[in-house]
Amino acid sequence: MRGHVAEALAGLAVVLLALAFLAFAWSRTTGPAGAAYTLTARFPNVAGVSVGTDVRVAGLKVGEVTAQSLDPSTYEAIVTLKVADSLRLPVDSSAAITSESLLGGSYIALLPGGEPDMLKAGDEILETQGATDLLGLVGAFINRSGTAGEGAADTPAAP
Repeated sequence: MRGHVAEALAGLAVVLLALAFLAFAWSRTTGPAGAAYTLTARFPNVAGVSVGTDVRVAGLKVGEVTAQSLDPSTYEAIVTLKVADSLRLPVDSSAAITSESLLGGSYIALLPGGEPDMLKAGDEILETQGATDLLGLVGAFINRSGTAGEGAADTPAAP
């Protein structure tokens, strides 16, 4: 009988620990607490960005991507961002799609400007930089370095 009670208590401890971990994880991924406002931004390339992608300022999460669409006239991606209401951004702020690491994962980095006027709900961030194709850059570097090495041996030395 005592063995069953000990097993039940150990099982209860495991369940409580799992619930505590889930509560912690949920609090870290739900985004900014409190009210938020929306902004839009147009990007030439949004590879790696989807609904729910983090929006950060100085590496800290301040919002998330809530929608994406394609402008049929300019073929640019229109991204809707939800940003914490406590964050006031100058009108000359910029947005850039940035990679978290070489293994993948992207986020939108907001870089505050210096103007005294602030963006309001529904405004558009005009200065943007799209996603960089890291694999394409690595492939281009490998191809260039391979051809440069071969060509250098065939080129005569200058007198």
